[in-house]
Amino acid sequence: MDPADSICQIGKRLDELRFAAANDGNISIRLEDNRVLCTPTMHSKGSMTPVDLCVVDNDGKQISGKKRRSSEVMLHLEIYRHRPDVNCVVHCHPPHATAFAVAREAIPQCVLPEVEIFLGEVPISPYATPGSPAFRQSIVPFIQDCNVIVLANHGTVSFGQTAPMALWFTEILDAYCRVLILARQLGGIHHISDDHCRELLAYKQEWDFSDPRIYGPNANCNVCGHETFRAHWEAVGVTQRAFPHPSSGESGIEAGQGVTTLSESDIEKIAERVASKLGKLNR
Repeated sequence: MDPADSICQIGKRLDELRFAAANDGNISIRLEDNRVLCTPTMHSKGSMTPVDLCVVDNDGKQISGKKRRSSEVMLHLEIYRHRPDVNCVVHCHPPHATAFAVAREAIPQCVLPEVEIFLGEVPISPYATPGSPAFRQSIVPFIQDCNVIVLANHGTVSFGQTAPMALWFTEILDAYCRVLILARQLGGIHHISDDHCRELLAYKQEWDFSDPRIYGPNANCNVCGHETFRAHWEAVGVTQRAFPHPSSGESGIEAGQGVTTLSESDIEKIAERVASKLGKLNR
């Protein structure tokens, strides 16, 4: 598919999924000759046409396009610099994943097989003002070891070899976060064992999906223990309150926590007071 048509198609999909309210989000595709095609600023992603798009060089200088390019394209260029294999970047604000970004709650590992295969551990990057130099630098420690990053108090950015893959990573993440939130309302989650997760990593290796738990310094680590990005948690303010892993030793927030439990004597006293009040009203 033509790159411009691909970007417009992704924009419509983001709009349908409610991942980009109003003019939120931005999309880019790497072109030849050190150029990048990207979405313009202040434009709804659901109503874009190819004529609305811009072309920038590797430094972010706009080469063509009637509308001004998004200031956040610099985030995309940072990803392209570090990942020659990446050809598309999608930034948006999927609501369930963004809830984790706002809460700065670590997204648990070893829960859904599909997430282990396609995503692995998902980091939360430090907050920085969107469009600023610090914004694009905030994701640098994570780019090599994942294909989707949660941006603290902001949204997500996902990237892949193809445009569909870049979008899929965002869709998978938000669907996962939605399941987690729903499961939390039912009382909590159950984790897949380390051994079962290692079986999934073996499949992942067969299918040529990269994962730091297979290669590099974190190979053969505690596969469910957030070993890849845990060192960044304190600086970012990431916690593991709602979804602690049993091996972490943290109790987390139990379902119903914060609700006062009444004893039978307490209930009797309350009932007596209510009956007394009703008796006075009926006199």
